[in-house]
Formats: sequence, C-alpha cells, structure tokens
Amino acid sequence: MRSIFFSRGICGELSTSESMEWLVTNGIGGYASGTVANLLTRRYHGLLIAALNPPLGRILMVSKLDDTVEYDGRIYPIYSNRWADILVEPHGYRHIERFQLEGAIPTWTFTFGGAHLEKRIWMQPGENTTYISYHLRRALFPMTLTARAMVNYRDIHAETHAGDWQMQVRRVAQGLKVGPFESALPFYILSERATVVQEHHWYRNFSLNMEPYRGAVAMEDHLNVGDFRVTLEPGETVTFVISTEASPNLDGKSALAQRKAYEEALVAQAPEMPIRLVLAADQFVVKRVEPGAPEGWSIIAGYHWLRDWGRDTLISLPGLLLATGRYAEARSILRTFAQYVDQGMLPNHLPEAGGVLEYKTADVTLWYFEAIRAYFRETGDLDLVRELFPVLVEMIDWHEAGTRYQIKVDEEDGLLYAGEPGIPMTWMDAKIGDWGITPRTGKPVEVNALWYNALHSMIEFSQAINEPSGRYQAMADKAGTGFSRFWNEKLGYCYDVLDTPAGGDDPALRPTQLIAVSLHYSPLSAEKQKAVVDISLRKLLTPVGLRSLSPDEPGYIGRYNGDHAMDDSAYHQGTVWGWLIGPFVSAHLRVYRDSQLALSFLEPLFEHLSVRGLGSVSDIFDGDAPHTPRGCVAQAWSVAELLRVWREINALEKEQAGK
Repeated sequence: MRSIFFSRGICGELSTSESMEWLVTNGIGGYASGTVANLLTRRYHGLLIAALNPPLGRILMVSKLDDTVEYDGRIYPIYSNRWADILVEPHGYRHIERFQLEGAIPTWTFTFGGAHLEKRIWMQPGENTTYISYHLRRALFPMTLTARAMVNYRDIHAETHAGDWQMQVRRVAQGLKVGPFESALPFYILSERATVVQEHHWYRNFSLNMEPYRGAVAMEDHLNVGDFRVTLEPGETVTFVISTEASPNLDGKSALAQRKAYEEALVAQAPEMPIRLVLAADQFVVKRVEPGAPEGWSIIAGYHWLRDWGRDTLISLPGLLLATGRYAEARSILRTFAQYVDQGMLPNHLPEAGGVLEYKTADVTLWYFEAIRAYFRETGDLDLVRELFPVLVEMIDWHEAGTRYQIKVDEEDGLLYAGEPGIPMTWMDAKIGDWGITPRTGKPVEVNALWYNALHSMIEFSQAINEPSGRYQAMADKAGTGFSRFWNEKLGYCYDVLDTPAGGDDPALRPTQLIAVSLHYSPLSAEKQKAVVDISLRKLLTPVGLRSLSPDEPGYIGRYNGDHAMDDSAYHQGTVWGWLIGPFVSAHLRVYRDSQLALSFLEPLFEHLSVRGLGSVSDIFDGDAPHTPRGCVAQAWSVAELLRVWREINALEKEQAGK
C-alpha cells in the first residue's frame, strides 16, 4: 500500500489542501485534527481536543498555532485563516513543499529561499498532550519562528462567540497556564526553548466552511493568549507542548521517539496486515474505565463527532482488534459489555457520566454473539466462553420469551420479530420527527440472519465447554427453515422485512441480505447465496462500498446533502456505506472463492486513504458517481471491515496455495 504524501502542486491548491484532513489520537478519546492547508474548516479541528472523562467529555482547548517565520530579511506566514467575509488571509499553504504521513504523524515541509522547515504533530499515548515540533532541516542563516497560541474551551459540538469572556492566563516556567473559568480544567502551553509574550486578545469571526454543509453555525472566535518566539540555527528543533498535565515531558526528541516506538509495536503485532490500516485502526481503540475494570477498552465509532456505540464497536471488533493481534483489548470489551445486559439486551452505547442507558436496538445483542464467536475462533479462549456463557443463555431466553419493543421469537416460523412503529431498531432505520423514513418493524432479514448465526454459535460454545446444545440445535433448525420465507422467488433475492405491521413483506433491494451470506453460519443455500451476491454486485456495489438502496427502487436518493432533515432522509435511501464492502467481499469469497477478484473490490478504498481523512476511511459516500465522501472522515467499521476481509483474502490465498 503506497505511502501518503503530496507535493507542492497539490498542497498549494487551497481547494484541495483544505479538503484533506489529518488526525492524531491519544488512545483515551482525545485527538488533534486539522487540514493540510493549516486552515480550520470544522468546529472539530484543533491542536488539543482533550477527553476529560475518557473516552468522552471532549473539550476543545487549543485551536491552533498561527506560525510565522523570519528568514533572510523576509517574513513568511505558514498558517492560513478564513474570515467571515470568506477572505482567506494569509495564504501560508503556498509555502508547503511537501506533506506526508510519517507513520500516523502528519509532517509538513515548508520552503523559503532555499531553507527547509519541517513541522510535525503527534500526541502522547494515554495523555491529553499534543506535541508540535519544528525542525530547521536546511538553511544558510538562522530562522526566527513566532507561534501565536489561539485557545478556546468548549464542548466539541459547540461554538464560541466570546463576548467579553476573560480567561485567566498566567506565566509559568517555560510557558503559560490557561484557566478558562473557575470550574474549568486548566491547560498548559509550554516550550523548553521559546520565549513568550503573554496576550489576551480575541480574534473574531473565523469562518468554518464545512459547518454550513452540516447545517451548523459557521462562525467562531478564538483567544490569543500568547506569542512564543524562538530562533533556530540550521539543524535545530523546537517543540511546543500543549497539555492538561502540569508537568508533561518537554523533551520533544524523546517524546517523538516514544510515539514512533508505539506505532512500530502496533505494526509488529500485525505483521501480515497493511501498515496504513493497522495505524488507522489504533485511532479508534480507546481506554474506558469502568467500575471494577480500570483497564477497560472501547471503540470510538468515528471522528470527529461520534462516541463509542454498541453496534459499531461489536461490528468493528474482529477487524480492529482480532486482525491486528490485540486480543487483550477485545477480551476486555466483550467482558465489559456483559455488565450492561438487561432483559437479554445490550445498550445502544456504554454509559457516560450521569447518562441513562438506552436499549433500542434489535441487532446489537446479536452482533455480540458474532464478536464472541470470532474471538473464540481466533484465540481458543475457553475461560471467556465459560464466563460469558450464562449471559448468552440469558440473552437467548429473553429473545425466545420476549423482551423490549416486541422483540420475540415467532413460535410458528422460529424467526425473530422486532420493533414498534416509530422506534428505529436496526442500523438501516432512520426517522425524522414522527416520519419513519425506512420503517423496518417486523422480521428484518439481517436481524434473522444474525439470530440464526447466534443460535449456531451457541451450539459451538455449548459443545466447547461440555454444555447441552440440543435446545439451540432445535431452535436453529426451526429458524433456518423459517428463513426460507425471506426468499422472493419472483425477484430472485431476499425480502428486506417480513410480516410488517401493514401485513405484507417489503421487497426493497437493500444490502442487508448480504449479512445472511457473509456471516459464518448462513441460512441460505449456495445457489441463493450466489443470487444475492450477483444482484448486489449489479445494483448496489460502488467503488467505495454498497448503496443502502438500489437506484431502481422508489425513494432512491443519490446525493447526501442539504439540511439535517434532507441528510437523514438520504441516509438509508441510497447513500453508500463504506463498511458494507466487508460483508460483500466475505459473501463474494464464499460464493466464488477468487481471492484476486475479491481484492480488486478493495482497491478503490485503499486509494481513498489519500483523499479525505488521510490514512483512514470515510463513513459514507454519495450513491451517485463520483461518490463524494460524506459524514465522518474516519470511521471505525469502515477501517475494520477492510482489515477483516483483507485477512480473509490472505487466508484463502494460503489455503489454495497449499493444495
């Protein structure tokens, strides 16, 4: 997989360089992010977004450093700002000679009169600490660098209109301490070498040009709290440290070495996996301290604005953790989820401080079975299966007898009914007010494929720990027979939902039926598996994932744009989802067993790593060409499914080579 770098011709074109976003993370939910152009385009951009209640409670603290150099008698700004009148001033991106990702570290090379200045940004694993280093790689004369520190203090989803807000800023050894208000956590801007002149000046009406697209406010204010200044001789480096820690490591050289060693260890743990995807996977894996589990882990669903959700976590676990050899983290997550089972269900997401758990999904609990099955196949960890088995039995019992939102096995066909009008219960559901855009109450095809897979997983678990499996075998046989009802003989593929409240079956062509082919235990015959794969290839597959609805269906929407209501109406009505390339490729491998053909379906997404969220994969794309990326610039299950099926392809290649 090629490295990610861009030359002057790309970096110097603002429309391109401001559309490409970098991301660095700290493993506890905090991050730093921005654009190649060093221009803020989102409220979620900043140099320190700290997680105060890991992995949540995320607060923007330091927005940016407006950096300027003086060299050979001239002044060169290397930052850019867009203001309320849409004016961009200054144009620092014009001095970028090269941008690249060194591992996961964004690195710029600026040129001025033959001099080369390198800039790098990274975070300390496990701390809300960001490093920004400048290295004068080549020069004939000394260079003076001035960095204007612009700060804030707000929730990542908000925006600041400062008014007369007075922050408490004071000098400390080697920098500044900023106290936004009395109850706020103070943070520090420090440097071993630079001198600082303290300031308190609000810069108003920064224009964030990506926010109107999301239906959000485009204007924001940031506070300059100080100007740092240092003169570099050729070959010298200065590092700025931004942290919630009062005494972070100020040695930039050792901090950078530590970061690189951390990334090298991740890669070494997954020697056969693409390095770029292994590093991308790590950005979503975060510490989560739970009662009785101080070393707990979780998975952030996507950057910049998502949290750790149940469905995303469990779908992502095999790719992000098992494919990369992070078994301890996977085990921790599976054990953590078991603590929150209620009436046989898992919550939509794990708790936030003071938050209330919601149990409004029909599929999250069933994805839990698949995550455990995949973990057990990978590790052979019988102890965990024994520990979780009573919880799994409870889940099956509740689903058979009936739990929330009419989730219950139908005694006639053994299938799982789920949902109430107006309550979205699957990942394909969407609702605006009282308008259910994709109502799927009834027996959804992927829910019942997961149910069948869960029952067969219970047979596997029971036999592994010498527990009776006859009950689960009988239930699986009945569900398998009942699943034949999903086959639409006239159309040659599966109904999306059976037994809807209106009394009919929904024949809409959606990618949900691919789950019935891609899961380890499939309820479909080989002939029907092939038919599902072929129709999906013809009508749903795009270079970057699968459409959520066929273009031939009524209600198809090919563009995901407009206000919030318009976005939600398109979300499952044609929008392409990147993660669905995983189920498609797994299903294609099962049917055709052609590893090279399967790999060809992944290549456009590998190219996408250099397009938007650099080094990562977007959440969604337009259904119509050119399939513009939308939503989160980095999505856990999009990355996870690439990793998972890459591994499947390699496994098939080895199997066939051994014959």
